[in-house]
Order: sequence, then C-alpha cells, then structure tokens
Amino acid sequence: MNRKSLILALGAALLACMPVSAQTTYNFTDVNFTGDTFTQFLGINNHGIVAGYHGASVNKGFTYNVATGSFTLENYPNSVQTQVIGINNNQPTTVGFYIDKNNRTHGFQDINGVFSTVDFPGSPFNQLLGHNDAGQAAGYYSTKADGTGPDHAYIYDQFGGVFEVLTIPGSTSAQATGINDASEVCGFYVDAKGVNHGWLLVQGKFQPLNFPKSTFTQALGLNNKQQVVGAYMDKAGNTHGFVYNRTTATWQSIDDPNGIDTTLVNGINDKGDLVGFWGTPPLNTAFVATP
Repeated sequence: MNRKSLILALGAALLACMPVSAQTTYNFTDVNFTGDTFTQFLGINNHGIVAGYHGASVNKGFTYNVATGSFTLENYPNSVQTQVIGINNNQPTTVGFYIDKNNRTHGFQDINGVFSTVDFPGSPFNQLLGHNDAGQAAGYYSTKADGTGPDHAYIYDQFGGVFEVLTIPGSTSAQATGINDASEVCGFYVDAKGVNHGWLLVQGKFQPLNFPKSTFTQALGLNNKQQVVGAYMDKAGNTHGFVYNRTTATWQSIDDPNGIDTTLVNGINDKGDLVGFWGTPPLNTAFVATP
C-alpha cells in the first residue's frame, strides 16, 4: 500500500554533467515508532513537526515532534490504512492518503483536525504528497483502482477546490510530490523505456532532474530555499538520498550512516532539515538529519 516505491531524454544530458557537491555535514537521528520495526518519515515543516506512518502490512499515520520526541496518531476516520505525507507551517495542515473499507485509495487533507477527502473527479485512485502554506497540495491520480497507472500529476487548491493537471514532457506516468510557497512543483515521471526521472516545474518551465550517472531519480520534496530532495539509484543498484541545490546547480548524495545504500530522503524544510528512512521492507527506520 506504500506510495509507489523506487523499483523502477529530455534535457538529461545537461544535468548529468552538473557537479556533485559534498559541502554540508548532517547529524542523523534514527527514530522508530514505539514497538514497531517499520517507520517512515515523509515530510517536515519549519517547526520540526514530521509527517509519516508506521506498519509494514497495515499503515497507520502520525505526526512526530522532533523537539519532544513524541508521536501523535493521525488516521482518516474509519479508514483501514492511512499515510500522512505532506505538512505545511499553518495550523498545521497535513495531507496524504487513506484506504477505505472497500479497498479504494483516496487523497485527504487534515486542517486543524478536520479531515476531508480529496479525489480528482471521476478518478478511482488518489494520493496527496505535498502541501504549501498557500493551501495548495501536490499529488496525482491513477487511471486504475489498484494504482497501477498510468498516473497523472496535479495541483489541488484547497480554497477553490480546483485541480490543475500537469503535463510532464516525455512521460508515460507522472506524480507531483512537493510544492513550495512560490507554487514551484517537483515530482518524478516514467519515460517510454520505464526509466524514472525527477522533475521540477518553475513558473511553467519544466526541468528534468537526474542525479549524475544514476540509473533513475525521483524528486520527492522541496523547500523555499532552492533545495530539492529525493532518491536515486546508482549503477550497482543501490539507493541513496540526495539534495539538489538549485542556486549552485550542485548535487549531494545522502546516506544515513546506519543505512548506507538503502537511504531515501523524502522531505526538507526551510532550515535544511531532512527526513526520510532507510532499510529494506519489512524493516525500515526513519531519520531526521540536521545540517
């Protein structure tokens, strides 16, 4: 039931020659939900509140307070499973998805404890993956009820209830995973050869994001400070997180010291704090990494 996993060329050559940066040192703190061996952190806001979930077979959502080390359960009412994925700085608002009793997957938003379903009209499968302070969410819908796609990336405006479907050049399937306060959007797409590429959309201009010499890349989050995070796979088939600095056009590979070659970075706040997880299911450990 997890958000689509990393199992799986427009402008790619340009980014492939960009330099790799190793300028930031991070301090990692590993976290597991009490009594569980499967925990994923997926988003973090500027107040140090993390969105995530635990449970390899049955997903249960939560928020986590970095300062106090405490979890607060958050599950869509009467749902079978829930993942909390995106979180903003207002109230705060969280977004994610849940599975109902009929095994249908729906996007949701939780505004100060008030839940609502968010589904693209007429679609059988939805997930919301990121949220900004302007009330916009990034997500996607699938054309099949089991989520096998093809997927279509969109932005959802909570105030107008309006969806904007995004056209991603060269894609056969695409997801929008993050959106910042300037309405800049990141995500990933699958091309005709089945290869995953990250992407960034800034003021209508599309930019592919491919970690140098990787076999695939997924952009999974971004902040308001010109940074994009995600995960890539090297030629040996190992998975690493990354931070891409848009100002300097440099990349930094990220590995939790306890999870080298199995690390994914899912979220970043404006302080540069990272969240993600490492390990091989059914064992996953979440982390917070501070610069």
